[in-house]
Amino acid sequence: SATIGALVALSIIALVLSLVRVEDVMLPPTVKYGLVLDAGSSHTSLFVYEWDSDKENDTGVVSQTLSCDVQGQGISSYANNPPEAGKSLRECLDKALQVIPAEKQRDVPAYLGATAGMRLLREQNSSATEQILAEVTKTMQEYPVAFKGARILTGEEEGAYGWITINYLLDSFTKYSPKAHAWLRPEAANIFGALDLGGASTQITFMPEGSVLSQKEFTLYGYSYNIYTHSYLCYGQNEVLKRLAKELIVSFPSTRVHHPCYPKGYNETVSLSSFRASPCTDGSALGDSTVTLQGRGNASACLAALGRLFNFSACGQSQDCAFDGVYQPPLRGQFIAFSAFYYNFKFLNLTEGQPLAEVRETIEGLCTRSWEDLSSSYPTEDPKRLPTYCANANYILTLLLDAYKFNESTWNNIFFQMKAGGAEVGWTLGYMLNLTNMVPPEAPARLKGHRPSLWAAAITFIILTLVLGLAALLL
Repeated sequence: SATIGALVALSIIALVLSLVRVEDVMLPPTVKYGLVLDAGSSHTSLFVYEWDSDKENDTGVVSQTLSCDVQGQGISSYANNPPEAGKSLRECLDKALQVIPAEKQRDVPAYLGATAGMRLLREQNSSATEQILAEVTKTMQEYPVAFKGARILTGEEEGAYGWITINYLLDSFTKYSPKAHAWLRPEAANIFGALDLGGASTQITFMPEGSVLSQKEFTLYGYSYNIYTHSYLCYGQNEVLKRLAKELIVSFPSTRVHHPCYPKGYNETVSLSSFRASPCTDGSALGDSTVTLQGRGNASACLAALGRLFNFSACGQSQDCAFDGVYQPPLRGQFIAFSAFYYNFKFLNLTEGQPLAEVRETIEGLCTRSWEDLSSSYPTEDPKRLPTYCANANYILTLLLDAYKFNESTWNNIFFQMKAGGAEVGWTLGYMLNLTNMVPPEAPARLKGHRPSLWAAAITFIILTLVLGLAALLL
């Protein structure tokens, strides 16, 4: 009887163990890390991500551990000195190794993705482009990480990965329900669109209604998503400012040219040869002299001048067209506007849900302020960036309203933000998730917190115990 009692007790213990979730068992967490370098047109940023491979946390699997801005301009600016492109990354890479445990560094997947700045350089100087990529690769390979390569992303990849990042961080693809003990798929209407504005390009990505042209398909967590994404090269804010200056100079040839978007009292002298530095502003016929741009602070004239940079007539009477003859289906759902969209509107101190009329009024008020007023009111602001806020804000209005076709009623569907779920919004997280298969095509397990091996062992033990107990009774 003592033997039978012991066997029954062991059976009860085994049954209890079989019902315990893995996260309730004191097992050491398996933390993994990933590293991504975003080599943009104006600067490079490094991000370190970490995740517990055994279980989910409240905001999703991945959290951002480090964000580091590389000193200097983007790697495309090192066309005449490629080795410096690699050297520029060292300070941030050293900081990354300080937050990643030494014993895990060799297993950390590391990626470098270059965007519009390098896409433009490749059009001008493919040899310099390859040398820069070779130099950053050389530097990355000197560090104890699993470097997976440096490459130039297409504009569509940049847009799609930004879209994945946003919806992953906001639990739009799948969300665990403790009540149902299952992973549920939110309504498709809750999928956010992505609006990205960089220095050299801008991207729009969203899930349109029904079947449309120019779709890109992703299968994530067992469901298919057909998205529309398009990237406009030369429509990033830095390239637009250069294009605007060139058009003003060409339209009003003189040594002193009025600039409607710059504040009154602000003057900027530019070399005409500088317009030859980008395919977006072919200045081959401008010569090598200098021109002084004189600020006039005229909001309506600024808006009109920026509008002339778009070719709206190329769409004809088509409603499914943004500008420059580019197809775009009707907008759908809510959008997250990040990068330069966010930073410009943050400077304007605009609030979520503010009516479009008030936004216009705020921008117009900014444009009418003198340079003396602005520089004294914002003493810590970059003096090179401060004069551009009027132009940037009016450009964003033109892009969102006239080009992408947002209006008074859909304006509040745009949320200007740079973070979601504790991580910065951008293409880098989506890129890493895709390459590491962190967002699998198949649906997640219904009870992701349990290990099948533990269940199998417990059930096997129970069966063996019952068999032994019956044998003891028979004997």
